[in-house]
Amino acid sequence: MVLAASEATRQVADRMAEAANAWLDSLDAQQRGVGTGPAPGGDDPSEEDRLRWFYTPTDHGGLTIHQQRPAQQRLAMRLVGTGLSTPGYVTVATVIGMENVLDHTEDFTVSFGRERGRDPGLYYLRVFGEPGGAAPWGWRFGGHHVSLNNLVVDGRVAATTPCFLGADPATSPLLGDAQLRPLGAAEDLAREIVRSLRPELAERAVLLPRAPSDIVGGNRSRIADGDEVIPLAGVFGNPLPDPGEQQRLQAQSDRAAAATGLDRADHRTLALTGTPKGVPASELDAAQRELLLRLLSTYLGRVPDEVSPFERYRDPAALDAVHLAWAGSTVAGEPHYYRLQGPRLLAEWDNTQRNVNHAHAVWRDPEADFGLDVLAAHRAAHHR
Repeated sequence: MVLAASEATRQVADRMAEAANAWLDSLDAQQRGVGTGPAPGGDDPSEEDRLRWFYTPTDHGGLTIHQQRPAQQRLAMRLVGTGLSTPGYVTVATVIGMENVLDHTEDFTVSFGRERGRDPGLYYLRVFGEPGGAAPWGWRFGGHHVSLNNLVVDGRVAATTPCFLGADPATSPLLGDAQLRPLGAAEDLAREIVRSLRPELAERAVLLPRAPSDIVGGNRSRIADGDEVIPLAGVFGNPLPDPGEQQRLQAQSDRAAAATGLDRADHRTLALTGTPKGVPASELDAAQRELLLRLLSTYLGRVPDEVSPFERYRDPAALDAVHLAWAGSTVAGEPHYYRLQGPRLLAEWDNTQRNVNHAHAVWRDPEADFGLDVLAAHRAAHHR
């Protein structure tokens, strides 16, 4: 029997609540104080932490893997798994494990004022509110190159964005001349579409021949018309504790911005706008539309099918409204950026840093990130 959509999202929410409560019950008082936050939907100060997110190797807020016993770690990852599809979970687990690869790439350099610079134990989990029931609650899991944000309202999953995944290195060697590319499909499918466009469409799809240094939306809590790239140092949030390290980060940020060659007019060209830029799917041929659906699935397929909006894009009218915009070279191995934008959809990709071997891929709902729209409706209905 096929479940109604609302019942299916309720079942996912039930699985989340059961896993969240099992994890919380395993914590001692001190751990619980770090691993919990106020219920969603309160006043602005109480919501500040829940709406704060990062994809840098900084403090994301919550209880780290390091701060938990193995049995608690198992329960934490069980909760993480409830918010992901199987491919999504495997990708998240791979990204976490790649901190070991990055540590090797950087010759195990100590940085960020920590005993270990790149650390698969520095992923943070926090539960907001009391899991289960009709009252709003949610959870966040994040660390370097992972940010998962989930909200449950009235016993149903109401939001799963922002949802960020990254990979550094984006491509790593495996034995047998194989390669590890956790986000490779998101890169290859987009490039294939753009390279297949007829010239007049390609001219509209490629906004600039140069790529920005990062995703344009950055880690803003809310997306707004006119948003431009946040410099690397700004994405980290608060200054690093060590002044020398902060100075090095600022220098790296300045080099990354200069390497793009973008001027003020270029940044305005790439700025986010409510009206999508690029080429709409309505002008793509059947083969390109199928590639676009597959590309969308690399973002929307991260979460369980029951709560993913992917199926709506099988409706030709919904797919028609999705726009693809590209910046940079279309040659593999050269700096590039793209975004997919339509009603309640913004997906961004960039691969420009570390000699084009450092990828970022975020999925957002500009109208409903963090479930702010649903929370507003809930307050209006229950707190008159």
